[in-house]
Amino acid sequence: METSIVVLTRDLRVHDQPGLVEGCARGRVVPLFVVDEEIVGGVMGVPNRLRFLGEALADLREGLRGLGGELIVRRGSPAREVARLAEQTGARVVRIADDRSRFALRRLDALRGTGLDVRTYPGVTVVPPGAVTPAGGDHYKVFTPYWKAWAAAEWRTPCPVPGRVDVPEGIDAGVIPDLAPKGVSPGVAKGGESEARRLMREWLANGVAAYDGTRDDLANPEGTSRLSAHLRFGCLSPLELASAVREHEPFLRQLAWRDFHHQVAAAFPDLPRRDYRPRGHRWRDDPEALAAWREGRTGVPIVDAGMRQLRHEGFMHNRTRMITASYLTRDLGIDWRHGYRHFRDLLTDADLANNPGNWQWVAGTGNDTRPNRTLNPVRQSLRHDPTATYLHHWLPELAHLPTPATHHPWTLESPPPNYPPPLTHP
Repeated sequence: METSIVVLTRDLRVHDQPGLVEGCARGRVVPLFVVDEEIVGGVMGVPNRLRFLGEALADLREGLRGLGGELIVRRGSPAREVARLAEQTGARVVRIADDRSRFALRRLDALRGTGLDVRTYPGVTVVPPGAVTPAGGDHYKVFTPYWKAWAAAEWRTPCPVPGRVDVPEGIDAGVIPDLAPKGVSPGVAKGGESEARRLMREWLANGVAAYDGTRDDLANPEGTSRLSAHLRFGCLSPLELASAVREHEPFLRQLAWRDFHHQVAAAFPDLPRRDYRPRGHRWRDDPEALAAWREGRTGVPIVDAGMRQLRHEGFMHNRTRMITASYLTRDLGIDWRHGYRHFRDLLTDADLANNPGNWQWVAGTGNDTRPNRTLNPVRQSLRHDPTATYLHHWLPELAHLPTPATHHPWTLESPPPNYPPPLTHP
C-alpha cells in the first residue's frame, strides 16, 4: 500500500481535490499544511488573511475528520517538514497543487530537492496557466482573445470527495496556531470550506442569474457573490464554481479574469513590483494625499466610502476598487504600487496575481487596451449609488445630506464642517 503526503497550500478543501483523491485511491495519505514563516511573517502574512486562514484550516480539519482522516499541521520550512514526515511514515510520493507564483515555484524546487517523487495537480485556477496560449506567444496579453480560448478549452471534471481518508497511525496532528490575535478588521469574512459552500449554494440559487444587473449596484450587498476570498484560499474550487455557472456568462467572465491575471503573473512574476507595460509615467510624491486616500478622508465621498469599507471588512466592492484606484493614480497621480500595497495589507482576497494585475489595469501600465481610461468618481457615484445608500452607510457624517448633495458636498453653500474638502475637484 502506497503512502503519500498531500501538501495543502491554496486548496484548503475536500471537494475537487485531485491530489487527495489520487492519494486516497492508492493507499494512505498524510494531509499536511505547513505554516511557513516566510509567508505568515512576510508581507503577505497580514491579520485579515491570517484570521481567514486559521478558520479555513480549522474547518478543513473537521472536514477531513468527517472522512476518517486528519489534517496534520506543522510550522517551519515545507521541504523540511515534508522530509521529516516522509521518514516517519515511509512516504515516497508528495502531491501538491500546481501553483505558478514565484514563491510556489521555489517551494516546489525545495520539495523536489528532498529526493521524493513530487507530483503536481490542477486546482488553483479553472484553466492552468499555459494551458491555452496564443500563436507565437507564451501568454495572452489582452483579455478578450484569452476569454474566447478559455471558454472553448476542455475543462477537466471536478473530483468527487474521497469516500475515506486513511492516515497512518502515530502521527501527531499538531495545533492550528492563532495566526492573527489582533489587528483584524471587525467585519472580516468567515473562512472555511463550509462557509464557502454555503455562500456558493445561496449565490447559485438567488444571485447569479441577476448578476449582470446587480454587480455594480453599490447599495445591494447581495449583488455580488462574496466568494473571492474563498477562491483565493481554495476553500472553494474555481473549476467547480465555473462549471456551475457556465450558462451565466457575465459572472463566468469574472472567473476568466481571475485566470487571465494568473497566466499573466506566471509569465511576468514581477507583476507586483514592475510595470507590465512601461509607459513613462511620472508619479507624484505626495505623502499627505496618500495618507488621506488610505484613511478615507479625500473629501470625495465615493472614494472615502470605499476605503472605509476596505478597512472595516477587509473587502471592497469591485466597482469601488476601480474607482478608488483610478482616483489614486489618475486624479492624484500617485504610483499604483502604493495602492497595491495598501490593498495587499487589508484585502482578505489579495493575491500575487489579481491584486497587482487589477491595479496595473487601472493605472494604464497593465493589460487594459485603453491605457488612458479614467473613471470620474462623481459620475460613477451617481450612476452606481443613485440613492446614496452606500455613501450614507460608510460616511455617517454625510447621512443628513439630501441624496444629490451627498455625492459632491463641496458644492453646497455650507459644506458639512466635519467632512474635508476634496483633495482634487473631479
